[in-house]
Amino acid sequence: MEKRESPPAIRERQNGIAREAVVLTLLVLLTASFWFADQIFPDISLQKLFQTFFAITVIYALFALAHFIATRRIRESSTRYSLNRALSVLNVVVIAAVVVRIWIDTNYIFVAYGIIGAGIAVALQDLFRSFVGGILIVLYGIYAVGDRIEINEREGDVIDIGIFTTTVFEIHAHQVMGEQPTGRIVTIPNGAVLTSEVTNFTKDHDFIWDEISIPITYDSDWESAIETLIAIVDAETREITDRAEDEIEELGDRYYLPRKVVEPSVYLTLTESWITFDIRYVTDARMVRLTRDDLTRKILRAIEQTDDITIAAPVSLGINTETTVEGRAGAGRRTHPSTWRIR
Repeated sequence: MEKRESPPAIRERQNGIAREAVVLTLLVLLTASFWFADQIFPDISLQKLFQTFFAITVIYALFALAHFIATRRIRESSTRYSLNRALSVLNVVVIAAVVVRIWIDTNYIFVAYGIIGAGIAVALQDLFRSFVGGILIVLYGIYAVGDRIEINEREGDVIDIGIFTTTVFEIHAHQVMGEQPTGRIVTIPNGAVLTSEVTNFTKDHDFIWDEISIPITYDSDWESAIETLIAIVDAETREITDRAEDEIEELGDRYYLPRKVVEPSVYLTLTESWITFDIRYVTDARMVRLTRDDLTRKILRAIEQTDDITIAAPVSLGINTETTVEGRAGAGRRTHPSTWRIR
């Protein structure tokens, strides 16, 4: 359904059209006045004034028409604003170039145009950068609508790519963790692809690797823990793992990509208080938190049903684990790490 303009927006557009009509009428009157004056009192200055205002009138009318079309046809506010800004600046630049051509001697015309060109570069550098960035996004497929990207420290799903800006449905920001949407819509200038690193999570494949870390006590059966964890993760991620293998093979046809292990795996790290089990697996790029939550719940239920595996905890859960060393000056207390078992 086409979005209707609000009454204030309609009034603002009508007022803008009225202002442009008044300005154009004044320019036509001035142009006619200088033409009549030149006919009655022929003079080179009056002739140049007539040529100047005639050129200004024609250029202003053309840009006013372009502005009217842009206002009526382009619905995206950010794109409409950027285009109108570009038209306004170009209007002034073109008028300045024509006026310079009329009044300045040909020997100095290139110097004047050089100054005007420098002014254009300064005034429109951000706009040109965004325009060029938009072209590169389309030509090189940096990202497309529907991709999940991270750029300028903003992460989200691309919902629109305009001439000058990209619109992203933001995720994972402002206290919203775990790759979950924040509900905010973020507009990013396309020029950011020229100066910032762009991370595309879903350009050529839909999976990413994720990990879950679990601390297990030293008195647990660590080999049984590995078998239990692998069985759970393999059962829950089998479908995405098979798909990941196929996508990696396709990637190998386009890029140099060494063989990657996509099967679930468990890596152990010895610490002073426990053994850290790092469970590595692949998951859908848009289902990271849901998959992690599902696996965590199933792992906890599996540990709950066995007496061979105990999860270590760095804090005391209501159990006094402190022993006091006495008998010599300066002796302090040594605190042992607590452990807890899910019952």
